[in-house]
Amino acid sequence: MDLNNNNFDDKTELRARGNWNEIKGKAKQQWGDLTDDDLDYQEGKQDEWLGRLQEKTGHAIDDLKSWFNRHL
Repeated sequence: MDLNNNNFDDKTELRARGNWNEIKGKAKQQWGDLTDDDLDYQEGKQDEWLGRLQEKTGHAIDDLKSWFNRHL
């Protein structure tokens, strides 16, 4: 189910919050230019956040979503 229509399954999103520090570390290893500020996710602003990550990494938003889903 995706109650907030952000293309992430709600169960996945909740699980991600619990592992967020670990996932941020993996993302920084994957893309060395990312900072804690780049990875600062705020509820309801996922599109803006993904846009920032897209600019910083040069990867498509769908690729970024797939990466995060694989690492949850």
